[in-house]
Amino acid sequence: MTSKKLETLNTQDVLSMKGEGYYSKKTAGAKNAIDSIQEILERSILSIPNKEILRFADFGAADGGTSQELWYNLINLLRSRGDDRAIEVIYTDLASNDFSTLFKNMQGMHGEKNLAYQKIFDNVFVHGCGTGFHQQLLASDSLSFGFSATAMHYVSEKPCQIKNHVHMVGADLSEKKQFMAQAATDWESILLSRARELAPGGRFVCMNFGIDEKGRYLGNTGGHSMFDKFNQHWRTHWDQGIITKEEYINATFAQHYRTVDEFCTPFNDKMSEISKAGLKLLSCSTKLTKCPYRTSYEKNIRSMSKKDFADSLIPTTRSWSETVFRTALSKRDENESNEIVNSFYEKYRAEVERDPDGHAMDYIHIIMEIEKI
Repeated sequence: MTSKKLETLNTQDVLSMKGEGYYSKKTAGAKNAIDSIQEILERSILSIPNKEILRFADFGAADGGTSQELWYNLINLLRSRGDDRAIEVIYTDLASNDFSTLFKNMQGMHGEKNLAYQKIFDNVFVHGCGTGFHQQLLASDSLSFGFSATAMHYVSEKPCQIKNHVHMVGADLSEKKQFMAQAATDWESILLSRARELAPGGRFVCMNFGIDEKGRYLGNTGGHSMFDKFNQHWRTHWDQGIITKEEYINATFAQHYRTVDEFCTPFNDKMSEISKAGLKLLSCSTKLTKCPYRTSYEKNIRSMSKKDFADSLIPTTRSWSETVFRTALSKRDENESNEIVNSFYEKYRAEVERDPDGHAMDYIHIIMEIEKI
C-alpha cells in the first residue's frame, strides 16, 4: 500500500448519518424520492424467483426511517396476494450507523408505529449488517431482491483531498479524474458483489445521486449550488482563522456523482466483468425530486417566514454532511468542534434567512433496475 493510501481515511472509519432518528426526521426529500418509484419496486418484487424464503436487503439504510413505508408496502403487497412465505429483511450500513434506532423503528418503539411491519406481519424477520456495501455481504445466490437509495455515491476511500473545494463537483480536473477512477472501481465492486449475492432471476433496484443529462445534481438545479455554499462558509472559517488550512482541506466529501454514462458503461460492454457475472440492466432513468422545504415555503409564503424556511432547510443538509466537517476537526476537543460546526451551519442558515431566493436541496437521482440472469 502506498503512503498516499495510508494517509487516506477509509470511508467506513468516519462516515455516519446523524443519529437518534435525526436523519430520517430531517430528510423528507429522501423519503419522497423513494415513494415516487413505488411502481418500479412493485414490478420488481412481483417478478422475483420462486424461492422458499424471500430474502430482501436494504443497502446503506441509515436509520431505516426513509424506506420503512416502502418495505411495509412491498410486504403488504405480497401478503395481500396470498404469499405467506418467510421474509427476511437485512438492513446494511457501516458499523458507525445508528442500528439501535433502526431496530426500534422496525419494532414500533420509535417513529411510525403503523409502519412497523416486523410487528404487523407474521413470518417476517429483520436483521442488520454493519459492513459497507462495496463488498459481498450475503451468501451467494441467496438474495431475492436488493434495494439501495441515496447511498452508493459514497466511495470506499478518498483518492485525494480536494484543495480548493469540499466536493468533487468543484474539484480541479486532476482531482476529478482521481475521484472518477475510484468511483469506477467501486461501482464495479458494488455490482459484482450484488451479482454474487443475487439468486438467478433476482432483482436489484438502486437510486443513486448523480449528474443528469442537464448537468444537474443534488442542491444544484438552477439556483445556488449547495456544495458551493458549503465551500464558501467553510473557506470563510479558514480565512478568519477559525480553522486551519489542513482542516479546510480535510473537509473533502468521500463522494462521487457519476453521470448516466458512468453508471451504464459496465452494462453496455458484453465482455465486461459485470456482464459476465450475469447482470442485465433493465432500465435507467433520471428523476428530479423537488426540495420539500422549498416547496412548503413557496406554498405558504404568506404564513411562513424566511426564518422558518432557513430553520427547515439547513437541518436537512446537516443530517448527512455534518460528519465530514466534524471529522476534519478530529484533532480538536469535542466542545471546540461543536462550537465550530454549529457556527458553520449557523452562517449558512443566516444567509438563507436573509435572502431565501435560489436556496433549495432538490434531489437528482439515477434510477436503475438490474436483473441477474
